[in-house]
Amino acid sequence: MGKSLIQIVKDAQNDYLGRIILVKINGKLSEISDIEITDEEIEFVTTDTSLGNEVYKRSVLFMMLKAIHDIDVDNKICNVKVEYSISKGLYCVIDGDVTVNYDFLEKVKKRMKEIVVADMPITKISMRTSEAIKLFEQHHMKDKTKLFKYRRSSNINIYNLDGYMDYCYGYMAYSTGLLTVYDLFAYDSGFVLQLPIKKAPESVPEFAPPAKLFSVLKETTEWANMLDLHTVGSLNEHICKGDMGLLMLANEALQEQKIYEIVQKIESRHDVKFIMIAGPSSSGKTTFSHRLSIQLMAKGYKPHPIAVDDYFVEREETPLDEDGNYNFEDLHAIDIELFNRQMNMLLAGEEVDMPTFNFKTGKKEYNGKRLLLGEEDILVIEGIHCLNDELSYALPIESKFKIYISALTQLNIDEHNRVATTDGRLIRRMVRDFRTRGASAKRTLSMWDSVRRGEENNIFPYQEQADVMFNSSLAYEISVLKPYIEPLLFSIGEDEPEYQEAKRLLKFLDYFLPCQTEFIPVNSILREFVGGGCFKV
Repeated sequence: MGKSLIQIVKDAQNDYLGRIILVKINGKLSEISDIEITDEEIEFVTTDTSLGNEVYKRSVLFMMLKAIHDIDVDNKICNVKVEYSISKGLYCVIDGDVTVNYDFLEKVKKRMKEIVVADMPITKISMRTSEAIKLFEQHHMKDKTKLFKYRRSSNINIYNLDGYMDYCYGYMAYSTGLLTVYDLFAYDSGFVLQLPIKKAPESVPEFAPPAKLFSVLKETTEWANMLDLHTVGSLNEHICKGDMGLLMLANEALQEQKIYEIVQKIESRHDVKFIMIAGPSSSGKTTFSHRLSIQLMAKGYKPHPIAVDDYFVEREETPLDEDGNYNFEDLHAIDIELFNRQMNMLLAGEEVDMPTFNFKTGKKEYNGKRLLLGEEDILVIEGIHCLNDELSYALPIESKFKIYISALTQLNIDEHNRVATTDGRLIRRMVRDFRTRGASAKRTLSMWDSVRRGEENNIFPYQEQADVMFNSSLAYEISVLKPYIEPLLFSIGEDEPEYQEAKRLLKFLDYFLPCQTEFIPVNSILREFVGGGCFKV
């Protein structure tokens, strides 16, 4: 009682492994400041939590932008753009008359270290939206001025670090003295700000950029720039102009062209009999498989869909997780031996009685679904372990063609604030779960951390082993999903544990104008989530 919040945080820090970077005051999230505490209940949020880790990364990025601004004494830098997340860090590019190399990054790191040692306060300023637009016009931040043009709120929170001001999407650290863990690496035509993960908040992970994933991200960025759909402000501008119908069709055409190119690669490999498709939750794997099959049929193939889920072991044989619950995402929840035996029988020209897993009884059933592969037949196999060769260990390597699919968001909020790929997939899943299963947003949110852990263990480690990658994200999709998801999020009450995440997503959706669905093609991946598609998904 009678102490400042900052002093309470400093006194408590020794009791925590992660750095205290945010607090809850009487259950409500709050940034750390000099306010006096009397009889409030204080809870600490540390950097070894998902929320604390995000605050830390956002704050280090802000400090880095300040450092680049400080060393640019000749005003040679026009803009710094944060493009996407790779290798546990943020890939950035610089527009201007500078060469991003080792020497340049060493200067940035030197200035960042000086700012950390100086323990500078990061303060929040509430500013009228019109004043904020003028401020960012002066600093040539066109994406921010375009973004704020469509904001309904009359005030905007701007952060100030020793005279450098910027807009940051989300909570921030209270001082630079906390921000000691980071690194910078030159990569491609830009650089990566490498940042700690929540499991190891006091160290920077190894810099291991995924070459294939990065190539897809670059291509997606080129598409977004070509269609002028690279930021939320640009998207809102097109919605207001009324030309979204053509842009939707153009975006869909680019995806269809990519699917055609994948089929061409399959066609060039004459031994391929198994197309193995894997990707994280809500990537649109089912619709993609249908569209790929159509393109294969147009090339003379006879595709047959196979769901790895039909090869689950009997329920009582399913591995258990650390809490004693069935772990259906474990590789050994699949009857690997049966899968390989039947696939090799098909490869040898034998007829096979294919199983169907009954999820109610927890057992495989054989209902006369027989399959025999001819010369033109090809199997399109979908499952979370399809990129892991342990699943298909007995199949010849040359017979497999691996595809990794994910919704890699190409849209950014503005120059310095990304739209997280995870948020895009989460919104997709909440909309689909409610439409197809009647599941509430609260239920989907409560399961999401578990889903993410499964992806980290079973999918992401194998993504670079894919022969090709397909990005299922559509630049316009969040504007389409907005009217579907907002009522679901508003249904979550303040006293529920999912409320803070729902509130964050609602604030995020405020950036977007809604967009109608009438021009979305019936075979679009987005139809898997909003309905009205031509495939049974």
